[in-house]
Amino acid sequence: MNDKKNHKFENDNKNETDELQLEGKHSVLEALRSGATVDRLFVLQKANDSGLQTILREAKKLGTTVDFITKERLDQLSSEGHHQGVIAKLSAFEYASVDDILKKAEDAGEPPYIYILDGILDPHNLGAIIRTANMSGAHGVIIPKRRAVGLTATVVAASAGAIHHTPVARVTNISDTIKKLKDKGLWFVCADMDGTSMYDLNLSGPIGLVIGSEGEGVSRLVKENCDLIASIPTKGDIDSLNASVAAGVLGFEILRQRSR
Repeated sequence: MNDKKNHKFENDNKNETDELQLEGKHSVLEALRSGATVDRLFVLQKANDSGLQTILREAKKLGTTVDFITKERLDQLSSEGHHQGVIAKLSAFEYASVDDILKKAEDAGEPPYIYILDGILDPHNLGAIIRTANMSGAHGVIIPKRRAVGLTATVVAASAGAIHHTPVARVTNISDTIKKLKDKGLWFVCADMDGTSMYDLNLSGPIGLVIGSEGEGVSRLVKENCDLIASIPTKGDIDSLNASVAAGVLGFEILRQRSR
């Protein structure tokens, strides 16, 4: 393991934001409860649904502006087609920095555990991976600026609220970020079907889990910077797992080993 260095990461995310519109009762309620800044709520008028009433109570506590509108108007505002009677307009979503993620691990008194995503393009996959990262105890997720999906409303919805608890940093160069994190004491394992069985690897301690894109997997340069290559034992007629499923299987194996 490398000696820790004291350098700071460049703040790739300074003043960088993604505008968000959230739709659906679960996504909106989780945003309100997490303390996200909801600028405005559009709610179906005369709605007696218990889920919407809960949202209205939370909005009242926060002093959020609520507009009661018709279903036709909600349909017009909806970008996803399944608003469930509520749409929220959020302040621009701000990315975390890599140092924010390391600070979260430090505050928890735990060795860092970070997901590194090398080119995830499907927003549903990204949202699902953020949710898995949260549930498996990871302190944050790092994604690249280019050739990858950012934090869109679809990603936020697919994360089922995890995005409000799991910091996501966006960096210019994944390989360079891995090198800097190695200087901080982390080591890295990437998912690849030609690797060593995950059950035969030590996946504890300060660790980064690298998951590749849906089609190409982990890129050559990123893979070369990883310390271990892990495969997931399977038994079936196809030769690969969906990126978010692979992230889940490996992520929870890391959690199991870190919990021993």
